[in-house]
Amino acid sequence: MGNVSGLTQTDVSLPLQRESSHTEELLVQRSGTNTEGIMDDAAPSWQNDSFLPFDTTATMSPRVDKALKILSASMLCIVMVSVGCTIELFKIKMHIMKPKGLVIALLCQYGVMPFTAFCLAKAFQLTDMRALVILICGCAPGGNLSNVLTLALKGDINLSIVMTTCSMFLALGMMPLLLLIYCQGFPHLQEALPYIGIIIALCLLVIASGVGILINFYRPKYAKIVKKVGFSLAAACLLACIVICAMEFSFWKIVTPPLLVSAALMPLIGYTVGYLISSLCRLSQPERRTVAMETGCQNSQLCTALLKNAFPPAAMGPLFMFPLVFAFFQITEGFVIAGLFRLLRRFTQKKKVSAAETYEPAATDDVTTTGSVQMPPDL
Repeated sequence: MGNVSGLTQTDVSLPLQRESSHTEELLVQRSGTNTEGIMDDAAPSWQNDSFLPFDTTATMSPRVDKALKILSASMLCIVMVSVGCTIELFKIKMHIMKPKGLVIALLCQYGVMPFTAFCLAKAFQLTDMRALVILICGCAPGGNLSNVLTLALKGDINLSIVMTTCSMFLALGMMPLLLLIYCQGFPHLQEALPYIGIIIALCLLVIASGVGILINFYRPKYAKIVKKVGFSLAAACLLACIVICAMEFSFWKIVTPPLLVSAALMPLIGYTVGYLISSLCRLSQPERRTVAMETGCQNSQLCTALLKNAFPPAAMGPLFMFPLVFAFFQITEGFVIAGLFRLLRRFTQKKKVSAAETYEPAATDDVTTTGSVQMPPDL
């Protein structure tokens, strides 16, 4: 006891300093041998600057960060309440009784797009937060954009609305599970996932949609007003986010070639593979077009709110705006497909009409106007 009490503060702190310096040497050695610069196992992945695809010193002010968080969360809530006001429970029941189209659409939604995002991240050899952003967009549920594109393509709008609703509620379990599975293919990426934040954002999504469904069920007259006002407010929130980010960040930090190509290919692959799979399952033509749109369209509002609110600003930086770039390609490619479909349909209809107008039954000399066969004259 006397020896212990006789130790000075310098004698106690000296071994700790030696241990700390030894740990720093090990970290330096690891960072020198690891080409990817991934952090030590004991710390979160985003605390290593080499894990991030941009300069973390150029962070936004706390006020701007708080404003963007409020705007992104408000946009998500307003949009999902408005989407919930378009959902009718009897249509959900009708498709549940005959679930073939719904099951195929759900399998395409949570099968094709996450795998596509994983393959694109691997193809561009992304191992930092950019890979995580692409995976989150690929694992997200469907959004209301697919309903608009389904109308433009003259698809099954009831199936589209039911599919959006079911994928939204299933995302509460499917999105964290898919992220857990696919992030294992990247070093230390799984450690950067804030599962609690993701689940909170998904619960917010489900609650807001449930409020909209209840409004449409009990007060259908108010549902139309909520939809009009809601989508207008969401558009205002989106515009405000874009303006603030344009003032704070350089746009070229988001549209790097790997991210730009991934954002362009993901919806196109989703549209194509969704249509092919539904064709193999022998769905009707309107159902095939619906499944294609539901597969390629993801909920960009959810992805933006999740990336902004669930991750630290120093870890995410301007990458939380990537879902909006992704949404731009969803809209552009979707309406290009809808335009080509309408042109093809108009051309085929005109061809059928012209063929019907020019068709005349061939006249024969052997048949009289009464339908009797003329006999040859007697020789």
